[in-house]
Amino acid sequence: MMNRYKLNFFIFSIAFALLLTACSKSYLETTPTDRVPTDQALTNTDGCWKLLNGIHRILYTPQMGRQDMVGQGANMMLMDMMGDDITINSTNDWFLAPYLWYQSHRNKTSATVYFNYFFYYEIINNANLLIDNVNAAIGPDADKKAILGQAYAYRAWAYFQMVQLYGERYVADDANVTPGVSLMLHSQQGSTSRASVNGVYQRINIDIDSAIVLLDGYTRANKSHLDKSVAQGIKAKVALTQQDWNTAATMATAAMSKYTLMDSSQYMSGFNNYNNPEWMWGSHQQENQTSYFASYFAYMSCNFPSLNITASPRAILDSVYRMIPNTDVRWQLWDSTGANKDFPVPLNSDGSERGVRLKFMTRKFKVTDPGMSIGDVPLMRAAEMYLIEAEAYAHMGGHDAQAATALYQLVKQRNKNYALSTKTGSALLNEIWFQREIELWGEGFRFYDLKRTKQPLNRNRHTFYPSYQPKYVAPDDIRWQFLIPQSEIDATQGVVKQNPLN
Repeated sequence: MMNRYKLNFFIFSIAFALLLTACSKSYLETTPTDRVPTDQALTNTDGCWKLLNGIHRILYTPQMGRQDMVGQGANMMLMDMMGDDITINSTNDWFLAPYLWYQSHRNKTSATVYFNYFFYYEIINNANLLIDNVNAAIGPDADKKAILGQAYAYRAWAYFQMVQLYGERYVADDANVTPGVSLMLHSQQGSTSRASVNGVYQRINIDIDSAIVLLDGYTRANKSHLDKSVAQGIKAKVALTQQDWNTAATMATAAMSKYTLMDSSQYMSGFNNYNNPEWMWGSHQQENQTSYFASYFAYMSCNFPSLNITASPRAILDSVYRMIPNTDVRWQLWDSTGANKDFPVPLNSDGSERGVRLKFMTRKFKVTDPGMSIGDVPLMRAAEMYLIEAEAYAHMGGHDAQAATALYQLVKQRNKNYALSTKTGSALLNEIWFQREIELWGEGFRFYDLKRTKQPLNRNRHTFYPSYQPKYVAPDDIRWQFLIPQSEIDATQGVVKQNPLN
């Protein structure tokens, strides 16, 4: 059974977390570090913290033995590759298949569907181990609350990511009874049929509400951990997707209250440091943990010398770029000429340029040391919360002024010439969505945003796109749902059912 396999893998994750600290222990220790039983590892809060730190590491470590499946960074890249505002300009690209919607998310044996399914259940089952065991562990109650709160937040977040992929779009005035994903709520749980989309969202909200309460007063060690503000941010994201506008606005406001929007200099610094005052949550990778080509920055940065970057640097759709005013700092993130030497590219050992230059290529993401693909991955920023607040108010009716004010607070920081919007209704919503598109470009939002807002995929403006692939996908097309991995259906002997194939 696949679920048994997952559990064994998660027990290994505990061993891996403990192994990382083995250098401080005696070499005479006789317990094998790759066979640490859960009842030993989770009997005290120290062991629980190690497992929680293992979950943090899962977010940036390679999965399935593939260098492109780099934890949450892989999902982020897939979501943008499957959107409509990022372009690939070479057939020699690791993300060509999802970009073309070809043999990827609608192929039940593909790495794309398997990775997203396995990766989030990996997080869920590790969270379940903590939820099942931490209260009985030996250690301070404050530690137990902090660990349990983060475990609930992780489980809520992982289910939220999954249900948006494998389930149908959530509709506020609908029963949402179509299948979502299986709710695995205990570490020893067996195969379970898929809960409804509504049932999954109910569980997400129960978990994230618990996390917000438990994390109240907790001060985290660094931004790779989840605190109350991150839990509130997750709640805001969930509420926006459920069209619960009041909750979305309220939670977004609370979540971003202690963060400061970055200035123009910080905005151009490479999006690689989670100590940035605007970042709420990020994956931090130390230099001694480099995985070279298995990294988010090995695909999204402009200056790491991977084949993917040298042959196929990431670029923005030209029609989107041309809508950005040249007084906006974000206008500086892309090169419309393809010849601007201020935009770094990978270099050879003699200093000559190794990578190609393309029109509208990006310099948003940069590695500090081109010899290593190290960089902190942005998972949540205060800018997103401003955009959630603005969109939620714009949907409420009669709150256009509040929506425009929230948008102004963000965009004025990016463009000194930006004036408070006087737009209303759909025109104001379109402006908010455009600002969301350029602000969060490359950070893993576009597929999710198109799906939740019931907008089509429109690739008719793309030039590098084969005629036999879909350039337009209507909002109600079944291709907005990922297929369930066939291996899961086989392992559960049909308990888990497949999504419609056509």
